[in-house]
Amino acid sequence: MALRITEDGDGVTFEVRVVPRASRTAVAGEHDGALKVAIAAPPVDGAANAALVAWLADALDVPKRAVSIVRGETGRSKVVRVLGTTSDAVIALAQG
Repeated sequence: MALRITEDGDGVTFEVRVVPRASRTAVAGEHDGALKVAIAAPPVDGAANAALVAWLADALDVPKRAVSIVRGETGRSKVVRVLGTTSDAVIALAQG
C-alpha cells in the first residue's frame, strides 16, 4: 500500500477517500494513495465529516480535537491532519 503521508514533529497529514452511507464505519483499503474509509453516516450537514473525525481519533488513539480536516470538507477526497500520532500508526490502521 502506497499511502501518501507527510510526517512532521507534531503529527501526520494524509489523504482520505470517504465512502458515505456504508453499512459500517471501517477502512476500505487504499484509493490512489489515499486511505479509503467507509463511513456509516450520510453526507448531510457535516455528519460524515464528524463521524470520520471521531472514528480516526478512536482508531489512532488521539483526542477528537487532534484530528482536523484540512481540505475537502464538502467532497469525498479529503486531506486530514492528526496531531500526536505517526505515519507508522496510519499505515498500521490501513493494513487492518
